[in-house]
Amino acid sequence: MKRLVSACLLCLFALGVVASAQTRDEKVREDRRKVTEDGFWIYNDLDLAFRRARETGKPILVVLRCIPCEECVKLDDELVDKDPVIRPLLEQFVCARQVSTNGLDLSQFQFDTDQSFAVFMLNADGNVYGRFGTRSHRTEWYGDVSLPGLAKSLQGALDLHANYPENLALLEGKRGGKPEVASPEEYPSLKDKFTDRLNYEGNVAKSCIHCHQIGDAQREYYWSRKRPIPQKVLFPYPHPKSIGLILDPKERATIQSVKEGSLAEASGLRVGDKLTRFGGQPPLSFADVQWVLHQTDEQGGTIPMVVDREGRQLELSLLLPAGWRKSGDLSWRVTSWGLRRMVTGGMVLEAMDDQGRDDLSISDGKMALRVKHVGRYGPHGAAKKAGIQPDDLLISYDGRDDLMTETELFDYAINHRRHGDEVKVLVRRGHRELSMQLPIQP
Repeated sequence: MKRLVSACLLCLFALGVVASAQTRDEKVREDRRKVTEDGFWIYNDLDLAFRRARETGKPILVVLRCIPCEECVKLDDELVDKDPVIRPLLEQFVCARQVSTNGLDLSQFQFDTDQSFAVFMLNADGNVYGRFGTRSHRTEWYGDVSLPGLAKSLQGALDLHANYPENLALLEGKRGGKPEVASPEEYPSLKDKFTDRLNYEGNVAKSCIHCHQIGDAQREYYWSRKRPIPQKVLFPYPHPKSIGLILDPKERATIQSVKEGSLAEASGLRVGDKLTRFGGQPPLSFADVQWVLHQTDEQGGTIPMVVDREGRQLELSLLLPAGWRKSGDLSWRVTSWGLRRMVTGGMVLEAMDDQGRDDLSISDGKMALRVKHVGRYGPHGAAKKAGIQPDDLLISYDGRDDLMTETELFDYAINHRRHGDEVKVLVRRGHRELSMQLPIQP
């Protein structure tokens, strides 16, 4: 029961239900009315939040979350009104809820956009104390975040704020570099569709730029110019488990397990270690560890670490080799739909398990991707138009028969093909082997 309750919190968990009769626009307007009347959260006004922080000397808590996301609908009820640990911590912050990314300063707010919930803890000078919120599965969040973990992150931010600005040097790496554009609506693919604010006088839900649309627009910024998509953009915010590191979601940055033979194990990390410095920064959460990984060069590098091991401070190093990002999984990400449009014509692919490969006598190291779904409309219907059907087995793509996962196929196609090209694909259907041409699309 406790696990179920935890799984209902923080936008990750969906026990709260809004009446199904409400339209999306009605949900957005009702949310604004309720939060504004309550008065605890500053609603969709970051300028006001920064002014309040300068006036009060408090740090700022910014929650970015999608409206009308059903998974997020009970976020503030659960956090503010019901949790006896979280509420007193929140009262020490200037709390702001941002329900769209229209007009968002992308030089200040950088985060994994394949989620509809992200928390920033920062100060009026714009220095980031930490981030909270991560995701490694399309629907399951409870292995990544929890209320106890959030409480410890909030307390960690308050501790850093109490020592500011003496600790400024520790915080410098927590802000990123210059983005491609200043705010989301300036990306070319969004420019003619959105403005820098929500349209409460019209169709407010459709006027919202959702988080995942930033990731889509960022990739298309390169793809539309027939330029390679940088690995940092294609494989953003690597999850710690991609390097064999499992963190305890109930703690700040504590090692729950280390995968045998992994990069994390090679670094000397052990179960129970507490990361007090990661890349020179004090990590407050899963998301802070991801941030440092995200900033590490795609060609590899060394991340210095300081861990607390049973009260002893140890200095360790995490060595990331060239190509390390590619160990991550893209298939769960919302923005993988854009990649499928670009390079698979709308197919959703899944790797055959060992038993399935044995049953079909498929050799080790040879491609065997089952067509789980085929899109039906527009660019996502290109595979269907080419003749591909659900349950076909993709055994070759553009002459490559060694692409073992959907993610590997994405990576190959994005780096070796451009829209306007066509690739030859081979599928097995029953006892027949069929050859088809698939377009690479904008």
